Amino acid sequence: MSDFLAAVVVTHRRPDELAKSLDAVCSQSRRPDHLIVVDNDFANDPDERVRDLVLGQSIPATYLGSKRNLGGAGGFALGILHALALGAEWVWLADDDGHPQDTEVLSALLTCARNYGLAEVSPMICDLADPERLAFPLRRGLSWRRNVSELHTDAQLPDFMPNIAHLFNGALFRASTFDAVGVPDLRLFFRGDETELHRRLLRSGLAFGTCLHAVYLHPQGGDEFKPILGGRMHAQYPDNPTKRFFTYRNRGYLQSQPGMRKLLLQEWLRYGWFFVVSRRDPGGLREWLRLRRLGRRERFARSEGFHSNFHRNGKEQQ
Repeated sequence: MSDFLAAVVVTHRRPDELAKSLDAVCSQSRRPDHLIVVDNDFANDPDERVRDLVLGQSIPATYLGSKRNLGGAGGFALGILHALALGAEWVWLADDDGHPQDTEVLSALLTCARNYGLAEVSPMICDLADPERLAFPLRRGLSWRRNVSELHTDAQLPDFMPNIAHLFNGALFRASTFDAVGVPDLRLFFRGDETELHRRLLRSGLAFGTCLHAVYLHPQGGDEFKPILGGRMHAQYPDNPTKRFFTYRNRGYLQSQPGMRKLLLQEWLRYGWFFVVSRRDPGGLREWLRLRRLGRRERFARSEGFHSNFHRNGKEQQ
């Protein structure tokens, strides 16, 4: 059982994308020993499409249909705990809207983890439509990296970048890592859950990072990051009220935690400038402050997120 590896995939209303993801996950040259899929839409769509897709894969599989939408955080927590209960020594996380670029991604991650004694290792997350671009911009100090070539230039090692990782798209964990840092926080639902787990990894002192020889493809997610101050800084502004609710509330919680408080001054400057100067939207700034306050006070009720009256000005209604 020492090399038993389980893949965990969380899905929600994306059966077509899920089929592509599972095909890539199960076609690896080093195949997972077990596949676990958490279906967060079982209550609303209890037909057998996703279950049949999961159980029809070429490797042993478990379908976990949740009658409650657990979000990405809760879905991965459930899947990880199930993998650990099965005896997995490695847990590989994947999502339903992305997939490994080729059949050697898992093998490359395992090799990197063993060579450097890593508790966790992630692939580079690249744009599905343009794999030379990163799917999510990476901030290094005040500078942002948007291209794969910039990561290779920054890296001190030819195949590994330490202490930087995206954790839910193709990330590989040793089982013992979860003993030290725990599983994703269900309360966050989605948005910020990955950052919070990254915070715990950093504080644990365990070795982790990004393997530069492995690529996971994902739809472009950088459009939410709006440039300010001539592109020297960015502010995150999701495209709908529900996403903004969870993004800003969860950031309020995150930045009240040890290891994150040093970012507070920069956060206030960025969002103050973004709402007041760039958008000319003082109401948006007031709502940003209110949502951050909810997070700081650990008010994690979910219902407001789905019925939020986030400030709407003329620009949004057009």
